[in-house]
Amino acid sequence: MTDIAILQTYQNKAETELRQNILPFWMTHAVDRARGGFYGEISNDLVVDKDAPRGALLTSRILWTYSAAYRLYPDPAYLEMARWAYTDLLSRFWDVEHDGLYWMVAANGTPLRAHKQIYGQAFGIYALSEYYRITGDQVALDKAITLFHRIEAHSYDPQHQGYFEACGRAWEPATDWRLSAKDMNEAKSQNTHLHVMEAYTNLLRVWPDAELLRAQEALLDVMLTRILNPANLHLQLFFDAAWTPKGDAISYGHDIEAAWLLTEAAEVFGDVDLLARVKPLAVKMAQVVHDEALDADGGLLYEADAAGFTNTDKEWWPQAEAAVGFLNAYQLSGQPHFLAAAFRVWDFIETYLVDHVHGEWFRYVTREHRLGTHDAAKVSFWKCPYHNGRACIELVARLKTLQNSSTD
Repeated sequence: MTDIAILQTYQNKAETELRQNILPFWMTHAVDRARGGFYGEISNDLVVDKDAPRGALLTSRILWTYSAAYRLYPDPAYLEMARWAYTDLLSRFWDVEHDGLYWMVAANGTPLRAHKQIYGQAFGIYALSEYYRITGDQVALDKAITLFHRIEAHSYDPQHQGYFEACGRAWEPATDWRLSAKDMNEAKSQNTHLHVMEAYTNLLRVWPDAELLRAQEALLDVMLTRILNPANLHLQLFFDAAWTPKGDAISYGHDIEAAWLLTEAAEVFGDVDLLARVKPLAVKMAQVVHDEALDADGGLLYEADAAGFTNTDKEWWPQAEAAVGFLNAYQLSGQPHFLAAAFRVWDFIETYLVDHVHGEWFRYVTREHRLGTHDAAKVSFWKCPYHNGRACIELVARLKTLQNSSTD
């Protein structure tokens, strides 16, 4: 099989997975036709918990996924799903009094956690920008811009730069910063900054405003000088307000995700010097993940600290990000082991994470390939079609580009 034939084979695999498994699953099983929006939790064997609370995060990620899918494949069903999510986001999660998105609502739409988690606002920007790209709906763009202004006005730290993790409902300072129960209660995190950067990247595509450009430039500097540890090329996960690192945990999924999202951010930002700085760095970051966390079976191990691995499970989202991140490193460097790694990760996904019976992907398997049982719902507050859907979209586009460059 020729190199081009291998590229075509994996392009076809990603496209088939997206269009015949991931996208149909969410349209078939996740939509709450009776109340609007989506179900908050569905088990691996498709048992629906109709009373589970829901997050703006899930709706935003569904909105992004189907908007992006429709942009590439103009199937009316994808547009309908995007509109359903858009309606849900604005009718149930938008705070009409203070602006911004509630973090969590009850199954009937009543706000449960009305504070403004900046991570959640970022995904609102990301999704609304993508929806604007396919519809030209000015309200969607206006809402994304409003979120940007609220983040800059209330979350930005003018003393030390970067963004505080959360604000209260009326955008007042918060005391509980945590994104989830397992996170440290610190003022700043890599996770929020990574996804604000991602959101601003997408907003820049449709609204290249001077203030947004300045904010993104400062954020990229924070990512490269505060969050990325130059000694080991891992992202530091938590910080106090003045950027003192807290803990030594390593998240390999975030490391490889950041490697390609930094590349994308630099490309969209459009500064030649920044891109020249980021590209070799992204390759080095991918190499560290490759050397430290890529297991013999092709799967990516989850977390470590200075003493070694602390979690060897193989969750769905780091695998998705690794496939893209290693392919990005191959595109930047031409080093064939990165291409091989991307394909090995994909093979692992197909073998162990894709649910060939009920559809979609399992949340995780153990290192011994046992199906995860703790917090393992197929649809939940955090389990969504964004990571795996986006990975398929990215793989298709990147493998097409590689094939075209091979024939030039």
